[in-house]
Amino acid sequence: MEITGRITGNAQVATTKNGREVVNFSIAINDRYKPKGQSEAVKIVTYINCTYWNNTGVAVYLTKGTIVELFGRIGVNVWKNMDGDAKGTLTMHVQQLKLFSAGNQKQEQEPVKQNERGVEDATEDLPF
Repeated sequence: MEITGRITGNAQVATTKNGREVVNFSIAINDRYKPKGQSEAVKIVTYINCTYWNNTGVAVYLTKGTIVELFGRIGVNVWKNMDGDAKGTLTMHVQQLKLFSAGNQKQEQEPVKQNERGVEDATEDLPF
């Protein structure tokens, strides 16, 4: 599935119990429509929590306000809260991403990390 949206906050790199690193971020998709017979447009915002496992070095570019195009698998998490109300969130397991505009860039660059093959991730060589 292909989705385009704006990042809602700076991406965070997390480490799993087995030592793998993952980039977590969320995006907002803005939509609007005008109901028949009304002059006011209705605005709808959909939030999607995203995970990206391929290269944690890209996290420094995934900052609040950045427009991204994501390719991956969409899912849903559903649960009942303590009051018994049904709740849910949309998730996306991102396989590829493209950056279209820069948001609020972080002041400090994170150190170069090695990926699972022992190769350094050179974030300054990225084409965006």
